[in-house]
Amino acid sequence: MVNYNSITLPLHSGNPPTYLIRRMTKLAGCITKVIIDDKGTLEFMKKLSDPLWFQAFGCVLGFDWHSSGLTTVVMAVLKQSLSVESHGIAIAGGKGKKAKGTLGEIQNICNHEFNLTEDKIQTLIYASKMCAKVDNCAIQDFYALYHHNIIFDGCGNWSVVQQGMNTSTNTSRRYHWFSKWLKNGYVLEPHSGLIGDANFGNKVLDMTNRNSIENQKTSLDLVNDHQNLANIYDSLSKISTRRKDMSIDNWINQPVINNNLFRLPEFSDPASDLHYYMPRKIDWNLMRKIYDIHPSTYEEFLSIPGVGPSTIRAVSLIAELIFGSKTSWNDPVKFTFAHGGKDGVPFFIDKSNYDESTRLLQSCIEGAEISREERVSSLKKLTEFNHRMFNQENKDYQSCNPNLGKNS
Repeated sequence: MVNYNSITLPLHSGNPPTYLIRRMTKLAGCITKVIIDDKGTLEFMKKLSDPLWFQAFGCVLGFDWHSSGLTTVVMAVLKQSLSVESHGIAIAGGKGKKAKGTLGEIQNICNHEFNLTEDKIQTLIYASKMCAKVDNCAIQDFYALYHHNIIFDGCGNWSVVQQGMNTSTNTSRRYHWFSKWLKNGYVLEPHSGLIGDANFGNKVLDMTNRNSIENQKTSLDLVNDHQNLANIYDSLSKISTRRKDMSIDNWINQPVINNNLFRLPEFSDPASDLHYYMPRKIDWNLMRKIYDIHPSTYEEFLSIPGVGPSTIRAVSLIAELIFGSKTSWNDPVKFTFAHGGKDGVPFFIDKSNYDESTRLLQSCIEGAEISREERVSSLKKLTEFNHRMFNQENKDYQSCNPNLGKNS
C-alpha cells in the first residue's frame, strides 16, 4: 500500500542496459520537446520540481516506479538528450564526481550557450551551492547528498533535483527545488517537494521549518555576539556539565556514533535518542571567522564556506537548550508534497490537479515522434504508475474519508 507522505526508494546497484538507455534518451528528448514547444521551458522545469510528476516521468521512460536509480539515470538521460539549440534548456552536474563539477559547468554553459549577464550567472552558481548546503546542513535527516543537477534556461530560471543516501537503511531521498518557489529565500520552507522514506523513528533537525524561525534568529545572535566566542564556549560548558560526572572533555572523547553526533543524556528525549545529540567537536577557528564576517541573515550564515552540519547543529542546540528558542524536529519529507497527502497534511490530495499532470504526460507521449510500439509501452507504464499511486490506496482510504480530494 502506498503512503503519499513517504515512499521508500531502495538503493539499487548496477547500470541499466545500453538498449534501455538509448530508448530512454530518445523518448525523454521527444516528450520534453512537446512540453517546451507547447508550454515553454519554465513549465517543464516546474514539472521537474514536482516529485510525483518526476516519478511518473521516470516510469514512462522505463524505470521501476520506486527505484533510487530512477533519479540518477533520468537526469543523466535528460542531460544527454536535451540541447540549448533544440530545447532551450541546459543541465549541469550529475552523480558523484560530476556533481563536484557543477559550478564550472554552469559557467561554461552560460559563456558558450546562453547570453546571460554575470549577475544571472552568479545567481545560478549561488542557487546550486545553496540548494546543496541546505539539504546537507540545514536539514539533518541522515541522508548524505551524492547526486546534484541544476536545470536552467536562457532567462536564468532554474530547477534543482538532488538525491541523498542513507547507508544504514540502504535507501535514498530526493529533494526538488524551483526558482519560482523561493518567495522566502533558501532557509524558510524552500522546497517544491521531497520524496523518500520518512525517518519515523528519528528526530530530524529542520532549520528551514517555520517553527525554527525563532531558533534561526537566536543562532544568528549567538555567532554575532559581542563577547565573541566566550558566550558559545560558556554555553557548551553549561550543557556538558549539568551532570557532575560529565565534563566537556568527557563527551568530546566519547565513541563516535550515528554520523558523528553525540548524546547528552540529561537532555535526551525519551521518545528519540537522536534528539539532542551534540557534534563531536567545534571548529573554534571557524567560529572566529563567522564572527569576523558578521552575517546579517541566517541564510548568509549558512552560506559561509566551512559552515557544515556540526556548526549548524551545535549553535542550534545552544539556542534551544540555553535560551529556549525552539526548533523543528519533524521530518520535512512528510509535509512537502506539492499535491498534498492522504492524511490531509498539508492538505488532502488534489486529485484533479494530479490528473492534469498525468494528462500532460499522456498527451506528450501521444504527440511525440516515436514508434507505435514505444508509444503503447510508455502509456502502459504510465497507467501502471497511476494504478500503484492512487487506485488501491484510494479505495481503502475513501471508505473512512469521504472528503478525500478536498482541501482542508
